Amino acid sequence: MNLYEQRSSNIHRTWALVLGFLIVVIAVGYAISWYYGSPGILYIAIIIAVATNFYAYWASDTLVLSLNHARPASREEFFDFYTVTENLAITAGLPKPKLYVIDDPAPNAFATGRDENHAVVCATTGLLAMMTRPELEGVIAHELSHIKNRDILLMTIAVVLAGFVAIVADIFLRMSYWGGGRNSDNKQGNAILMILAVVGIVLAPLAAKLIQLAVSRRREFLADASGALLTRFPEGLASALEKIGSYPMKMRSANTATAHLFIGDPFGVKREGMGDWIGKLFSTHPPIPDRIKALLASS
Repeated sequence: MNLYEQRSSNIHRTWALVLGFLIVVIAVGYAISWYYGSPGILYIAIIIAVATNFYAYWASDTLVLSLNHARPASREEFFDFYTVTENLAITAGLPKPKLYVIDDPAPNAFATGRDENHAVVCATTGLLAMMTRPELEGVIAHELSHIKNRDILLMTIAVVLAGFVAIVADIFLRMSYWGGGRNSDNKQGNAILMILAVVGIVLAPLAAKLIQLAVSRRREFLADASGALLTRFPEGLASALEKIGSYPMKMRSANTATAHLFIGDPFGVKREGMGDWIGKLFSTHPPIPDRIKALLASS
């Protein structure tokens, strides 16, 4: 599969996974409304989900930058960062995004914002010090591709929905613990359906998390492919990924809420002990060797 085919395939798969998230949210709201015999709960759940998404749409970039202790990057201090981003933004037909840095020796970067006109590219000082110019161009092209492909908005929606499902499920379980439900006064009621509803709600946060991780992994392959098309030099990004993947220490500000946004896992090299398939299932990023292999195969 060439870069153009991979880009088209990943776009369709990402939208399919986000649609799966919406189905999970609606299903959870319906299960809870059925359990308590109150259709209004479903409507409330949908309203809260929409309101939360609206807030995330407008404030996601500020929240992400704050969580990672980022600061504005000046042109004087980070000249290469500025010039590389300016040149590639022109090539990609994008407005130049705002630039931020995180004071951290671990090499990493991410993009955030709600659209092309309100985008931010953030890099660690470790990445800016470690990369050659072709490698830095590969990383910036990868992040600009996230902006152009609207990955950032998709991932914001995925994060919000995953958190929303987990919160709703937790509230439901706490309410169930104290009693209630449509069948609490009818012990011979529809027990099987009630059990299925409870099991579904318990498993919903796990399903939401798995879908979120799958969306994140897909978007990394897509951004790698799009970034290579932008620079016409896949070897630059492949070399940068190799450096990022070989760095053993995690970022000082690493947190699970924003880990999926970074070009590489901010928690560093994974500990041994879990099977390969389990590690891939719960990883926010596809294995870097797989990404490098795909890039070099297209060159």
